[in-house]
Amino acid sequence: MKINFTKMHGLGNDYVYVNGFKENIENPNEFSKFISDRHFGIGSDGLVIILPSKKADFKMRMFNADGSEGKMCGNASRCIGKYVYENGLTDKTNISLETLAGIKYLTLNVTDNIVKSVKVDMGKTIITPHDIPVISDLPKFVNEPIEIDNQTYYVTCVSMGNPHAIIFCDNVDEIDLEKIGPKFESHPLFPDRINTEFVQIINSTTVKMRVWERGSGETLACGTGACATAVACTLNGHFKQGDNIVVMLRGGNLSITYTENQTVFMEGSATKVFDGIIEY
Repeated sequence: MKINFTKMHGLGNDYVYVNGFKENIENPNEFSKFISDRHFGIGSDGLVIILPSKKADFKMRMFNADGSEGKMCGNASRCIGKYVYENGLTDKTNISLETLAGIKYLTLNVTDNIVKSVKVDMGKTIITPHDIPVISDLPKFVNEPIEIDNQTYYVTCVSMGNPHAIIFCDNVDEIDLEKIGPKFESHPLFPDRINTEFVQIINSTTVKMRVWERGSGETLACGTGACATAVACTLNGHFKQGDNIVVMLRGGNLSITYTENQTVFMEGSATKVFDGIIEY
């Protein structure tokens, strides 16, 4: 079977995108593992399939590099906006996108028929531990201690449709993420595993972040992680709701606003790398 694909990335968070209007992938879990391999496949953080939707303009299914299906990916949603517009699947610059985390709304910034950036209404944040999920009876899991390898970390947990644990530190570059990331991901407090962000406050408008994504490891960027980080910054008193926060990731910067009604907006770039055909 030959499958057409497009390689795209949002700030280095790269996925293989497949047009589900034309292509049928019978086992996307296994296909994601195959194409994600950076030695024997295409190389990516996972697979994204763009599909028709009965609820929205388009539907997104995304799979991590280990084959597990994720509910939502902020960087992938921006890339989908670019893909559907530039490939003629729509001429609208305001698009609704169905995900397992609900319907998201995309606003495309278009110049000369090229999508330069995408702003995404990521919806309302979830901070109730049971709904994230985190095994805790607290009303919020904010700056709570977790012990790993005899070291105590103070963790804030937020869901943006997928679960995130945010830890503030003095220098994110000194974190041994390859070592500590898997231990957070599989910690018994997190029944669905968790994405983990280490965050450094730079100044009154900017933070720096590294992320360990469940099922994929460290990635260069995570849109939902940047949104969760902005929420955690507010919950811990570093910023106010309504502030525009620049989140510096290894792949580039995202602009995040956590509004007073608990809705999060994310804006950033999306980049096409190449089209191709792979035999599977």
